[in-house]
Amino acid sequence: MLGNMLWASYQVQRQQLIEKSLEANRVYAHSLAQSTQHFVLNAQQQLAVGAERLSRDLDQPAAHDDEVERIKLQTDAFNSVIAVNAQGVVVGTSPALPELQGKALTSAANRKALQQRLPMVSDPFMAHTGNLVVTLSHPVFDADGGYAGYITASIHLRDPNVLHSLLGTHPYEDGSYLYVVSRDGTVLYHPEPDRVGQPATRNAAVDALSQGRAGALHSHNSHGVHMLAGFAPVPAAGWGIVAQRPIEAATAPMGSLFGTVLRNAAPLGLLSLVLIWLCSRRIAAPLQQLARHAQEGDVGAAMSRVKAVNSWYFEAAQLKQAVLVSFRNLSDRIGKLDLAALTDPLTQLLNRRGLERALSALTASGMPFGVITLDVDHFKDVNDRHGHDAGDQVIAGVAQSMRANARPQDVLCRLGGEEFLVLLPDVTADTALQVAERLRAAIEAQAFPKVGHVTISAGVSHYPETQANPDLAIRQADKALYRAKHGGRNQSVLYRKRSQQPPPPS
Repeated sequence: MLGNMLWASYQVQRQQLIEKSLEANRVYAHSLAQSTQHFVLNAQQQLAVGAERLSRDLDQPAAHDDEVERIKLQTDAFNSVIAVNAQGVVVGTSPALPELQGKALTSAANRKALQQRLPMVSDPFMAHTGNLVVTLSHPVFDADGGYAGYITASIHLRDPNVLHSLLGTHPYEDGSYLYVVSRDGTVLYHPEPDRVGQPATRNAAVDALSQGRAGALHSHNSHGVHMLAGFAPVPAAGWGIVAQRPIEAATAPMGSLFGTVLRNAAPLGLLSLVLIWLCSRRIAAPLQQLARHAQEGDVGAAMSRVKAVNSWYFEAAQLKQAVLVSFRNLSDRIGKLDLAALTDPLTQLLNRRGLERALSALTASGMPFGVITLDVDHFKDVNDRHGHDAGDQVIAGVAQSMRANARPQDVLCRLGGEEFLVLLPDVTADTALQVAERLRAAIEAQAFPKVGHVTISAGVSHYPETQANPDLAIRQADKALYRAKHGGRNQSVLYRKRSQQPPPPS
């Protein structure tokens, strides 16, 4: 009877360790998938900015090489960056790849990019250079909206690449490891280099990822080892991340613990049963706390609670450290990627996504606010006469003037090209017009390198004075800007309905 109870206790504790290890791997895979998701979205944003910049310079012979070089220097995430025209011919590379320049690409990824004309992440394929790659691409359209090709950035799967930086290695050095599979089941990242580019072993985790599911389960790797696997998809790329640990490693602490229990159980009898129960609770307590806190949505609060867990034995301490490292990495990456996703790279002002977030916050607060939309007059002439570098200096200078004439609570945005927008919390419509006019005068007085003086036109509206709907208030400001442009430029116009506009002078 006592032997049966001891054996049952052993099985219960072993199952608890297995379940906690499954949960820890699930959480770890989920955290890594989130980091990778943010990387893919940020990379697509960088390519989108490059495509937009290139669309303005398509008539410049060196524009393609200059832009791909700028993207390559901006980040170490890509092994190479290539510009392709609408016929699928390479027109720019970084680093320089003479063997590709002027050649038509024939890969399935190239054909798909030319056909779909959408941002996409490719399946792995063997490139002309002999490298096994996956590519991220973004279409390029000219100023008239015509398709002009695409920009593509490659990750060389068999060379040191960004996946090594993002994923690192599994925190346990006991046969545990991570691997990444593509949507077609090809291994993109694996601690065994020979496995990269090979079809993944068709186990339960890979099958679940092919259906876009996340979770944790028992599986067997390509060597037939019984593993405890946690897995999560990366929706933006169609990839899946698997973190797994051998079941023998997860349950290894049970051997010495059970031997101690048996030695104490023989002379102590019933007392040993009590000790087993106490030990099982004590062993499970830090694991339960770690698993519970790891599922919390607030990363900062979760880290504080995980630090407070009393991880009194080696495995719990290692698991605690792994969770904390994962949280820190996730917090850092989310912070960097979130900032990049909300700001314009050239001016560091908020972009349209940042404007939407700020507008939602202002609307929720119920605070009135003024809206100023402004546009640099004759900006195309600046680019045509002085070049796009000078144009970029004008854009950056306008942004600096906006900061110099703004309060800390004002919201400054660049909507694209030479268009800007300002939200002025807690001001009247007349005050917003005065701010617009002061900003217009400051920019008119400013001298820009190579260009000299430029002027702006501004449209002003107010929520709720001119419009009780925040989105429509912004449209009113656009209409007022239109009137300022067609009224001669270099002026600020407050939106008024036609019935409210003052009569023309007699």
